[in-house]
Amino acid sequence: MNRKFIFSGLAAGALALGALTTVLPNASASTPQGTSGTNAVRVCAPAKAGFASCYAWAVADASGKVVQSSAPIAAAFTPTDVQKAYNLKGLKSGGRTVAIVDAFGYPTLESDLNAYRDFYGLPKCTTGNGCLTILDQRGGHQAPPPNSGWDLEQALDLDAVSAACPDCKIVIVQADNAAFKNLGPAVATAAKVKGVAAISNSYGDPGSDGRSRGDYNHPGIAVVASTGDSGYIDSSAPASFRSVIAVGGTSIVPDGSARGYSESAWSGAGSGCSENNLAPAYQDTSATKCKGDSMADVSGPANPGQGGLSIYYNGHFSQVGGTSESSPIIGAVFALSGNTDGHPGKYLWRDPSHLYDITTGSNGSCGSPLCDAGKGWDGPTGLGTPNGIGSF
Repeated sequence: MNRKFIFSGLAAGALALGALTTVLPNASASTPQGTSGTNAVRVCAPAKAGFASCYAWAVADASGKVVQSSAPIAAAFTPTDVQKAYNLKGLKSGGRTVAIVDAFGYPTLESDLNAYRDFYGLPKCTTGNGCLTILDQRGGHQAPPPNSGWDLEQALDLDAVSAACPDCKIVIVQADNAAFKNLGPAVATAAKVKGVAAISNSYGDPGSDGRSRGDYNHPGIAVVASTGDSGYIDSSAPASFRSVIAVGGTSIVPDGSARGYSESAWSGAGSGCSENNLAPAYQDTSATKCKGDSMADVSGPANPGQGGLSIYYNGHFSQVGGTSESSPIIGAVFALSGNTDGHPGKYLWRDPSHLYDITTGSNGSCGSPLCDAGKGWDGPTGLGTPNGIGSF
């Protein structure tokens, strides 16, 4: 499904001086929704049989060109926002590792990551100091060819982990391409790296309900995956796999409340009920109304225009969201908690009291609980968003 969103709540004057635009070869768009706000475009090509698409959406101009700037876009979420909004400030992982699995190479990965971290005052994370490791899907160091859309996706993933958990180590495993036959082995490679607490997968095949695969089943590691950006879609591999923690998405904006932010379900956040994969034992099927594995379990910021992260890519700042943003943030929160024995999704369901319960917003017309946010579990946002690490 090719779409171009228009997001309200981002003022026309919010773009920093010196802004420019660029066209990503894989960026796609269709008829805008609404008549005001800010455009966003998909940065990766849509999924096709046997392949995944990344779930990143970048803020763009009216013609569909991704906005890049010499300074951060004023409305974009920063590391300070992520840590304040989700009560993560001051928390430490003790150097636990978050693994990121993506497709293709990214030639400026390390320099872009460190420009981002330097700008926001985060600790250096380099291959030289042991914080950053870059692997191919076989565990070696032969970088695959680059792809501009997936490169931007990798920048988002790296910056999102950095924002939520500045002291986490990062391993990024680059599959040869976006075929599941390569992404799956890349996940297995990530799971073999010593110290990995979480593996983030910000990609999928929306509407695909393939059976769970062993590549994504690693007890003792929080394997998280984005639910997608097409609203209610029944399923999305790998988020629909029963060994995977499915991460939905929200819209979030600063306000005058005690928390300082207002949060609702994002209309694009994927939700659904698998027909091929039974619900894991920890999911409460009386709440989900589904015998199969239900998306989502938990959620994080995803609306590109209302909570989209400030990222640094190829020498410029952009504002990027989608459930590609929420997955690495949740992976980082699991690394902060350190509670990853067995299948760690059980912790969320066992005690969701330390999550922000998102009760407004919708991602479709299927009603409650799969499309409409409400008290307790719902499809677009799962059990809620992090309020510290108490439920992880």
